[in-house]
Amino acid sequence: MKWIFRAIGILLLILAVAVGSLFLLPADRIARIAADQLHNLTGREVTITGDVGLTFWPVLGVTAGGLEVGNADWAKDGAMLSAANAAIGVDAMALIRGEIKITNIEAQSPTIRLEQRRDGRASWQFSDGGGAASIETAPSAPARSPRPLTIQRLDITDATLIYDAEGADLVRFAGVDLSLDWPERAGDAVIKAALRPAADRVTIEATIDRFDQFLNGDIRPLRARVDTKGGGVTLAGRAGLSGAVAGDLWFKTSNTERFLAALGVGAVALPQGLGKTTNIKLDLTLTPDRRLALRDVVADLGGNALTGAADIALNGTPDVNAQFNVGTLDLTGFARSDASGSPAPASGTAAPAPASSSGWSTAPIDASALAGFNGEIALRADSIDLGTLSLGATRVLLRNDRSRLVAELREIRAYAGVISGEFVINNRNGLSVGGALNAQSIAMQPLLQQTAGLGRFHGTGDAEVSFLGSGASLNAIMRSLSGSGAVNVGRGHIDGIDLDALMGNFDVEGGTTVFDSLAATFDMDQGVLRNDDLLMQLPNFTATGTGQVGLGAQTLDYTVTPKALQVNGDRGLAIPVRIFGPWAAPQIKPDLQAALDMNFAKEKEKARQKLNEKLEEELGVSRQDGQSVEDALKQKVEDELRRGLFKLFD
Repeated sequence: MKWIFRAIGILLLILAVAVGSLFLLPADRIARIAADQLHNLTGREVTITGDVGLTFWPVLGVTAGGLEVGNADWAKDGAMLSAANAAIGVDAMALIRGEIKITNIEAQSPTIRLEQRRDGRASWQFSDGGGAASIETAPSAPARSPRPLTIQRLDITDATLIYDAEGADLVRFAGVDLSLDWPERAGDAVIKAALRPAADRVTIEATIDRFDQFLNGDIRPLRARVDTKGGGVTLAGRAGLSGAVAGDLWFKTSNTERFLAALGVGAVALPQGLGKTTNIKLDLTLTPDRRLALRDVVADLGGNALTGAADIALNGTPDVNAQFNVGTLDLTGFARSDASGSPAPASGTAAPAPASSSGWSTAPIDASALAGFNGEIALRADSIDLGTLSLGATRVLLRNDRSRLVAELREIRAYAGVISGEFVINNRNGLSVGGALNAQSIAMQPLLQQTAGLGRFHGTGDAEVSFLGSGASLNAIMRSLSGSGAVNVGRGHIDGIDLDALMGNFDVEGGTTVFDSLAATFDMDQGVLRNDDLLMQLPNFTATGTGQVGLGAQTLDYTVTPKALQVNGDRGLAIPVRIFGPWAAPQIKPDLQAALDMNFAKEKEKARQKLNEKLEEELGVSRQDGQSVEDALKQKVEDELRRGLFKLFD
C-alpha cells in the first residue's frame, strides 16, 4: 500500500512539474505554442506580433497586438486573416493529453480574405501542419490520423470580409460580427454572423452537425437562415467546406425591394405580381465549381405563380439555362408602374402605355438588368395580360448575350390568331428595340382598340412588320421608329361611316361600311408611318387610301377615297374622305372640292368654255391661242389706255 501511495505521489509530482513548467514558460514561448496549434490545424503560416500577454490555468493562452494567418500559396492578395488585439486560448490539460482544444479565439477589426477559383480550390480548405490534407485531399500524401481538435468559442467583431471568386465581381462587407460555438469536439457547431451591406441589418445563423467531420472535408447536415426586415431565406440540407451545398430552399419576403436593398443590391422597383412579395420553394444543388441547379421550383411572385427548373453557372456573369411554366401571367402592374411615370422596373423594358391625350410615357427605361445574366430562358404561359395587350397561350424563348436580349416568339395566340417572329432589346450602347413579326388571322378591332385606341375597324387579317427604334423612354422609341410592313384583311366593316349615305347626300356621320377585302403596305421613318397604296374592295365600291399615321405623336392624317362603280356613267363617283386629328378623337370629313375636281372635270371644262365664249361676245374681245378670257380682256384695256395717252400728245 505504501508503494502505491508513493507511485501516485510520483505521478502527481511529474504532472505538477509538467504543468508548472508550462506556467514558467515566457509569454512569447506560449505565443509560439498557440501559433503552432493554429498552424497544425490549418497548415498555414501563423504569426503573432506586437505586445504579448500571458493567461494561465485553466486556459493557457496569449493576447497579442496582432495575429496573421497566411493564405493559400496560390492566393493572389494578402493573408487570409489579419487582426489587431487578438487572443488565443488553449486548454492546458487537453494539450497534455495530446488533444488540440482551443478554448477561444478573439479578434477585433480583422480583415478576412476568402478566395476561390473555377477549378474548385478555395482558400478556406486547409491541410494540417505536416502537409497531410485535412480538408482538401492530396492523393500523394501519406494517410495520417488528424489530432483531435476543438475550437470551443470564436468571436470576431467589426471584421472586413472580402470574397474574391475568379471571374466574378469582388464582394466586400465591412462591420461584420462573427461567432462560433462548438463546445464538444464530436458535437454540433452553431455559427452566427451579423452584417450591414446597406442600412438594414442582415443576420445569418447556421447549425452544422458533427463539425469536426465537416472540418475534415465531409459533407454534413446543415440548417441555415438569413434574415432581414424585408424577408428571409431558409436552407435545410447538406454542405461541405469545398463549397458543395444541397437541400431544400425557402425564400419568402414581405418586401423584396427592402430585402434586396439590405443585401446591398441597390434600389430595385418591382411591381405587384413580379416579385414585390415572394414565396418560393425549390431544391438546390451547388457544386464546388459554382454550378447551381434549381429543381422543383414553385414560386408565388405576389399574384403570379410559376413552376420550373434552372441551371446557372456562377463563374463571372451568371449563365442561365431555365424553363418556366406559368398559368395566367398578369403584367398589368408592370404596365401601370411605367404609365404612372415612376421609374420602369430594372427587370426589363417598360410595357407600352395606353394611347391617350397625354401621349407615350416619357419615364426613363432602366434596362441595366440585361447585363446581369447570359443564357436562355424558355417560357410557357396559358395567357398573358400586358395591360394594353391580351395574349393567349404563349411559347417564348429568351436568349440574352451581353445585354442583347432576343425574344423568339415561337407561338403566341392572340386576338383569335397567331403571332410569331423575333423581338430584340439591345442595351449594349444605349437602348434600342427592333424585330420582325408575323401575324396570321388576327381580329383587328380589339388589337387596334388596345394598342392605338382605334375601335371603328373590324375584320380578320394577316400582317407582317419589321421595325427598329431607339431611345431612353417609350416616347423616344415610338418617335424614332423606322421599318416597313404589309396588311391584308378579309371581309369586315368600319363603324361610324356609311359610304352609301356618303354617295347619296354627303353625310358621313354614323352608319357602317362593309368591305370585302383590304390590302396595304407601309413604311416608317422617324416615328411616322406612311401608306400610299391602300385598296379596299366593297360590294358596290372600291376605296383607295393615302396618308400618314404619327406613331410617336399619336395623330392621323389620312384620306380614304371611296368610288361608287355604278354611277356617273362608266366613270363612277369618288368622294375623298379625310380622317385627321388625335387617335383618341379623330375627325372624319368629306373633301367636296376634291370630289368635284375628280368626278366632274369634263363638265367643269365645258362650262368654262361656254362662259368664256359669252364673255368674248359681251365684252367684244378676241383671244389668241392659249390665252384666257381674263388675259384677253386685260390686253384690250391696256391697248385702249395706250391709244388714249397718244391722243393727249397729238
